[in-house]
Amino acid sequence: MRRREHRSGVMSGVRSELESIGSWLLWVAIFSAFISILYLAGTLYMLQVYDRVLTSRSLPTLLALSAIAFAAYLFQGIIDAVRARMLARIGARFEQMLSLRAYAMTVELPVRGSPDQQDVAPIRDLDQVRSFLAGLGPAALFDLPFAPLFIIVAFLLHPWLGWFALLGAVLVVAVAACTEMQSRAPARAFSAISLERQALLDATRRNAEVICALGMRQAFAGRYREINDRLAGQALRRSDVVSATGALAKTLRLVLQSGAIGLGAYLAITGAISGGAIIAASILTARALAPIEAAIQHWKGFIAARQALGRLDRDLAAHPTGEREFALPAPEARLEVENLVVTPPRASLPVLKGVSLQLSAGDALGIIGPTGSGKSTLARALVGVWPAAMGKLRLDGADLAQWGDELGRHVGYLPQDIELFEGTVAQNIARFRNFTGSAAIIAAARAAAAHDLILGLPQGYQTQIGPSGVLLSGGQRQRIALARALFGDPFLIVLDEPNGNLDREGDEALSQAIASVRSRGGVVVIITHRPSGLASVNLVALLDGGRITMLGARDEIIRALTRPASPPAPAGHVRPTFA
Repeated sequence: MRRREHRSGVMSGVRSELESIGSWLLWVAIFSAFISILYLAGTLYMLQVYDRVLTSRSLPTLLALSAIAFAAYLFQGIIDAVRARMLARIGARFEQMLSLRAYAMTVELPVRGSPDQQDVAPIRDLDQVRSFLAGLGPAALFDLPFAPLFIIVAFLLHPWLGWFALLGAVLVVAVAACTEMQSRAPARAFSAISLERQALLDATRRNAEVICALGMRQAFAGRYREINDRLAGQALRRSDVVSATGALAKTLRLVLQSGAIGLGAYLAITGAISGGAIIAASILTARALAPIEAAIQHWKGFIAARQALGRLDRDLAAHPTGEREFALPAPEARLEVENLVVTPPRASLPVLKGVSLQLSAGDALGIIGPTGSGKSTLARALVGVWPAAMGKLRLDGADLAQWGDELGRHVGYLPQDIELFEGTVAQNIARFRNFTGSAAIIAAARAAAAHDLILGLPQGYQTQIGPSGVLLSGGQRQRIALARALFGDPFLIVLDEPNGNLDREGDEALSQAIASVRSRGGVVVIITHRPSGLASVNLVALLDGGRITMLGARDEIIRALTRPASPPAPAGHVRPTFA
């Protein structure tokens, strides 16, 4: 698929995608014009039958007119079918062009912590726009501009009929405007509450064990009932507005259609028009109002698609993507952190306040410190998950942003909260890359001392894990996640509490893995509260209050921390220990 880019080389919003389907929409508009013109065939057929065939009693004329009308109807049906197929493909094309960017936003938004995160659902918004484009809504909107065509023909029959049809169109348009104004707020509220309910359901699924174990079912059921009641209320409000105005529009159209017959009969009695023009006036009035009524019927979908498109455009514009022109060479020398300031998403104050350090190939840094000192924040910043508010973070002199998606190939990360994905053990270790070789997977598993553990699973490396597979213990998940971090021999490996669920054998495997990374020239940063986690590091940093207060050789830092302090510690300060 060819991707359109702005002159800056950066993609943003949905404008370029809308422009790319603009020519298709133009053809839809052309087909709509032909369909509207061909709708006149029925009117002209009846007019000719009443005024010419019935008076002349000519069967050849009737057959000729019937053949022409049949051909017009057939051609209209073919064009209408082609238009429907085009709209379906326009919707699919639009989704295809934006699906990867929408998915990338789905991955990025939780870690970026967008302030509107609860109101952002890129995939759902994209589905909403695609469903509208592929449905009958656009056809109704494209037919709408041709409603004046039937009013003009009514004027040609008689000015009074034209003014009558025009008055009817104005009344139906007023109903449509009323629908727009009254349904806008309920539709927006319904969308927001729907996302809020989905967020609660997702949280319930993720934390089902805790909810059951701690007796929280009734509390969460109450929250769900409250949100669901609000959602149902907004749904009723929106449905009442649309259904009431839709019924009013339909009733108004029937009244106007019958009124056109009555007005035509009056004009025929007075000799102003022929008898056939009575039926023609009724059909023309109905055809002039039908597109407006159809637009009102699809107004709910149009409003929802317009809001979804607006959110999609806003969110994609706020998170532009660009293609890198070339790939940087794999890092192999150093990691530099200079005056790093990091503010977590949706937080107002920074957690890291000017952190600086430099690690060279073969270094392993153990980071210790009290709870809340910013250790996990530093880990997320080192792997590029949370951006720096100020300062620099470089690999071999290149800022992390310059690496783009390739950064993940040079980084291994073991977060504090471990999540494995539905799939095989081998797929999880290989990070779900299109990777056919098994040697690198087994090497990573051996480095994490997980090879024997994996062989003991029902299908070994092909064992399915996740919601539809076997359940792993905390230690098993941690070993496999460590193998995932080590896969591909990345230069920088960041481990956040990697030994939290490990036994003595696991601790020894972790120390061996760190030593192996150091021996091949990699850099390891390990966050730990257990002294066993520092067995294979050569440097230790004490992080306190978002700043590195001590940094140096491991043995020196440990002696300084364990040496009894003669003066009392400042109030509120907790000295870390390794007891």
